[in-house]
Amino acid sequence: MLVLLGAHLTGAADDLPEVVLEKFAEGFRQPVHLVFVPGRDEAWVVEQSGLIRQLSPTGKDHPVLLDLRDRVTAGGELGLLGLAFHPRFERNHRFFVNYTTRADGKLGTRVSTFVQEPGATNILADAEQVLLRFEQPHSNHNGGMLLFGPDGYLYIGTGDGGAANDPENNGQRLDTLLGKMLRVDVDRVPAGATYGIPRDNPFRDRPGVRPEIYAYGLRNPWRYSFDRDTGDLWCGDVGQNAREEIDLIVKGGNYGWRITEGFICTPRFGSTCETNGLLAPVVDYPRPEGVSVTGGYVYRGRRHPALRGVYLYADFASGHLWGLRYENQRVVSHRKLITRGPGLSSFAEDADGELYGVSHQGSLYRIAVKP
Repeated sequence: MLVLLGAHLTGAADDLPEVVLEKFAEGFRQPVHLVFVPGRDEAWVVEQSGLIRQLSPTGKDHPVLLDLRDRVTAGGELGLLGLAFHPRFERNHRFFVNYTTRADGKLGTRVSTFVQEPGATNILADAEQVLLRFEQPHSNHNGGMLLFGPDGYLYIGTGDGGAANDPENNGQRLDTLLGKMLRVDVDRVPAGATYGIPRDNPFRDRPGVRPEIYAYGLRNPWRYSFDRDTGDLWCGDVGQNAREEIDLIVKGGNYGWRITEGFICTPRFGSTCETNGLLAPVVDYPRPEGVSVTGGYVYRGRRHPALRGVYLYADFASGHLWGLRYENQRVVSHRKLITRGPGLSSFAEDADGELYGVSHQGSLYRIAVKP
């Protein structure tokens, strides 16, 4: 047996600037995501209840574009949780959503696609095409984010199925979609299927294994992003009772859950554990620093040169916001930049690389360097 050695990595912090959250829109009800529309001066906001609203230029009175409340099961960690635009949205007008529902008879997750017809001010809910559905054994740990990678494939983060301590060991099992980062092809779809499997998915040809799996050993990946300069995939994975973690997701990687939680062995299973083959997080943090991590973005904008290259992430419950620099496979600086902020349910990045925060209390913020 191996003792999993590791600590909360801090590094130096002298080169990390103070940041502020500048409110620029309000009036949303439990927003969980903000996504900028490719090729347009426009953004859409996802509300947990099942609404997608267009961000109004006035910052108030945001019109509804799509209403899925008749099929979304919301409350707690359930709801409409993800939205992603196809990389060629300007031409095909396709976008994708991820939500929890009981419409199939049992609680489950749906990943669906819609088309916004050119010039349309709303989107018909009846035009839904379901790509993927799977059962959720419990009501928590649903993941829910959708994101297209630089490779053009759709990445789908899934939680471990809920309850405590992953009772079905879904994080480590490869015959289930739960507790994973999935990767599918929505453009090259075999006859009779709703999506394709990328040729280089790591488990594509292994018998008894779900070929959609890109990485595994996750508990509840809550917001992830690609660094637009390096292509690195950053992910915030929500912990259980001890640690919250930030991971760099790689193809075929095993991130440890339920064996490990952050840098430590999962307390439920003892102080020692076998860690061969497991990938440690970039950083973690303990209670009482927070209880629910929200993964963010590496800043690549131009307005704030001092922030360039800094990965920002937050804790939904405590409101803390951190920044870190990661170079040559190690953390070179890391510190808390905001204490007791509004508590962000999500981050967002616009076409210019500027970053934003979404407060579940109903407001949107620009992230800026403190004057």
